[in-house]
Amino acid sequence: MTESDINIRTYAVWVSEIMLQQTQVATVIDYYNKWMKRWPTVQDLAAATLEEVNQMWAGLGYYSRGRRLHEGAQKVVSELNGQMPQTVNNLLKQLPGVGRYTAAAIGSIAHGQVTGAVDGNVIRVLCRLRAIGADSTSPAVTEALWNLANMLVDPERPGDFNQAMMELGARVCTPKGPLCSQCPVQAHCRSYCKVHAKREQNSKKLLGKLDRNTPALPDIEDCMSSGTCSLCPLEPWNDDLGVQNFPRKPAKKPPRVERTLTCVVSRRVERGDEEYLLIRRPSKGLLAGLWEFPSFLLEEENSEMKQKMSLLGEVSRLLGTDLTDDLLQYVGEVVHIFSHIHQTYVVYSVCLKEGDTRMQTENTQWLTRSALQEAAVSTGLKKIMKLYDSVDIHKERNTKDIKKEKKPQASKKHKLTAANSGGSQLSLRSFFKSIKEER
Repeated sequence: MTESDINIRTYAVWVSEIMLQQTQVATVIDYYNKWMKRWPTVQDLAAATLEEVNQMWAGLGYYSRGRRLHEGAQKVVSELNGQMPQTVNNLLKQLPGVGRYTAAAIGSIAHGQVTGAVDGNVIRVLCRLRAIGADSTSPAVTEALWNLANMLVDPERPGDFNQAMMELGARVCTPKGPLCSQCPVQAHCRSYCKVHAKREQNSKKLLGKLDRNTPALPDIEDCMSSGTCSLCPLEPWNDDLGVQNFPRKPAKKPPRVERTLTCVVSRRVERGDEEYLLIRRPSKGLLAGLWEFPSFLLEEENSEMKQKMSLLGEVSRLLGTDLTDDLLQYVGEVVHIFSHIHQTYVVYSVCLKEGDTRMQTENTQWLTRSALQEAAVSTGLKKIMKLYDSVDIHKERNTKDIKKEKKPQASKKHKLTAANSGGSQLSLRSFFKSIKEER
C-alpha cells in the first residue's frame, strides 16, 4: 500500500478487507475500484446514503458488510473526528463488523503492526504445515493457529508477510489440487512429509522389499506429549487425500429449504415504457434494505393455491385496488442459493393499466427497466427478471389479443363459394365470368 496519507490508507485497506470477506479477489476488484472512485475518503462514505451504498454493493452478496462499512464511516466522522483507528485493538473495538482477522490485516498492512493474520487461506496453510488434524474451528485450534501466525510473522514487513501467506493459500496450497511441487515451504511441511513417507512405504510393500522386522515408520500425527492432544486428529489418515486431509472441519449443516411466491407487477405508462413495482425489505435481516418484487413466503401447512390468492391480496393491498385472479399469470421457478438457504422463487406476474396504480409510499416505488438495473437489488431479483423476460407472458397475451382483433380475411379474388360453383368444378368460361362480375 503506497498511499502516504495514513487515514486514507487505513480506510482503503478496511474497505478491501471487508469486501474480500467470503468473496474472491477476481469478483471484488471491479467493485473496489468503483467504490474508491466514488468515495475516496471515509468522509465521502459517511456523507453517502445507505441507499447509495446498497446500490454500489448490489450483486456482491452478504449485504450487511456494506451497511457496516457505512455505519463505521459515520462513526469515524461523528465520534472519532474523522480519524481512522490506528491500532489493532482500537480497530477491533471501534469499527462495526471488524473482527480479529480484519483488525490484524488492517493493522499490519496499513500501519506495519507486528501481528499475524489468520483467515481461511492461512488456516489451511498452517494446518497442513504443522499437520494439525483436529477441528480447525475449535477454540483450541484457533488459538494455536494465531499463536503460530504471531510467531512466524516477519517483524520488518508484517503486512507483506501476511499477504504472502494469504496468497500462498489462495494460489498454491489450495483446498483441492494443491501445487505441492511449487510450494516454497514444502521442506517444512509435515503433511507433505507424511505423504512422502507413506508413498515410500507403499512402494516397498509393492516391490516386496519391506523388512517385516523393520519397525513401522513413526506417524507424523502422533503427538509427542502425554495424554490427549487438542490438536491431534480424531479421524484416520486417508491416503487418497494426501495433504488434503488437512484442515479438518465439521460437516456443514444442510441449507434451510424455502419456497417464496413472488410477483412481477408491471404497468405501461404514457410514453410506452414499462415500469415495475418494488418493495423495500426490512432494515434488518437477510438482504436488509434492498428492493424486491412483492413476495410471500410459502408455508407448508397451506396449499400453494391458497397462498397464491394471499399473494394477490398482498399486491392488491399495496396498490390500493382490488385485482382479479385472472390477472395473475404463472411465469416459472427460479432457484437461488444463499450461504444458509436454498431458496426457490415461484414467480407470477401481473400487468396493470395506468389507472390501476395510484399508490406509492416510502417503501414502494415504480422503476423503469433501466432504473431497475441500477437499483439496490439482489442477484436473486435479477434472476427472476431474466426468467420473466424469457417467458414474457404479457407479450404473448397481447399478441393473441391482436390476432383476435385483426382476423385475416380471405381475398375476394380467391373466394369462390359453393353457391357460385354449384358444388362442382367450374368450366373455364364460368371462371372468367365470375372474376369479371367481382370486378
